[in-house]
Amino acid sequence: MRVLLINTSERIGGAAIAASRLMESLKNHGIKAKLLVRDKQTDQISVVSLDHNWRMVWKFVWERIVIWSANRFNKKNIFAVDIANTGTDITSLPEFQHADVIHLHWINQGMLSLKNIEKILASGKPVVWTMHDMWPCTGICHHARECTHYQQECHNCPFIHGGRGKRDLSYRIFHKKQALYRNRHINFVTCSRWLEERARTSALFCGHAVTCIPNPINTNLFKPRNRQEARSRCLLPQDKKLMLFGSVKITDKRKGIDYLIESCRLLADKHPELREQLGVVVFGNQSQQLENLLLPLILNKIQLQKQQLASSTYGIVDVPLLIENPAFKAETDRILVVDVPESVQIERVHQRNGFSEEQTRQIMATQASRTDRLLHADDVLDNTHSMEEAKIKVARLHQYYQSIAQTLKETA
Repeated sequence: MRVLLINTSERIGGAAIAASRLMESLKNHGIKAKLLVRDKQTDQISVVSLDHNWRMVWKFVWERIVIWSANRFNKKNIFAVDIANTGTDITSLPEFQHADVIHLHWINQGMLSLKNIEKILASGKPVVWTMHDMWPCTGICHHARECTHYQQECHNCPFIHGGRGKRDLSYRIFHKKQALYRNRHINFVTCSRWLEERARTSALFCGHAVTCIPNPINTNLFKPRNRQEARSRCLLPQDKKLMLFGSVKITDKRKGIDYLIESCRLLADKHPELREQLGVVVFGNQSQQLENLLLPLILNKIQLQKQQLASSTYGIVDVPLLIENPAFKAETDRILVVDVPESVQIERVHQRNGFSEEQTRQIMATQASRTDRLLHADDVLDNTHSMEEAKIKVARLHQYYQSIAQTLKETA
């Protein structure tokens, strides 16, 4: 059997990676598979690229121009939608003619037009269409977010700037897709249950089967390994429960960042005992921006606790990275730095997490230096020695802070 997989790109984007992995898996199981793309990034012989010329570029640009015009010449959401008004007829290619099964993946941005897809369906070859987003089951959007119009009929599209028309661009493309799918046998596949649930509610898919098949992975590469060794190599603490979140772009709300933040809040509220045990690990583009997303929530929590402790003599805000986040300084009257020499810090991290000196120094390099912390300090607690000595110093600081608080209260 010969299978032709079709995707806009060979390596760029999640759909491209999934299609490439599927092709390799099929080949490993004795099936002759090829991947047809517009943009080829490797010299893989089983990946076939469309001929590149000025027309190919123009097709991509023309689709954006039509969307831009419908969007009242506003750039917002210009890549959040596709209308498939341009593309390439692939039915005359030998790869298509020799194939027994046609497997569509992400075919937007000038790869295939609706008319091209119609010719593929008219060829009589079995067609499988793996959905990597919602575009096949909506009018024009790749992710409907809160909009549910696609469940009956797309119109008043929230992605069209100032449009909101009953017969807008989304309405017209929706009906073109409806006519395209009608009386056609297409095997729609989703790569998640979430996407399957939404696809099944689409009016476009009425009478069509939808099957959920997760994206394939290479289990020789992606397999369970020694947890302690993995954490050590990734500079992660050995003694915590870790939540892992990954995304191509962390700040993209479609990838679930709001769910992560909300789950952290719920865990902190309902299981405060987990605060010291739980850690969050984030990987992906703009992963450092998670800190900025969490900052307002943390500040709000601090302000609420300050109000609850208003009658107390004084309160302590424990912020490990206070120097790196100036916003926290506005919530404090004094800064206490618990200090040890770097050599002691490295040794204690090794005892607690098992990190080597090199690994610990890599972590320290991402944080404020000891010198910077001491420069910002109003008070310093030397924690070099025993726990008993530290307790004595803490008791002295407690008396000191009580006296400062009392003085502030009398002069208020």
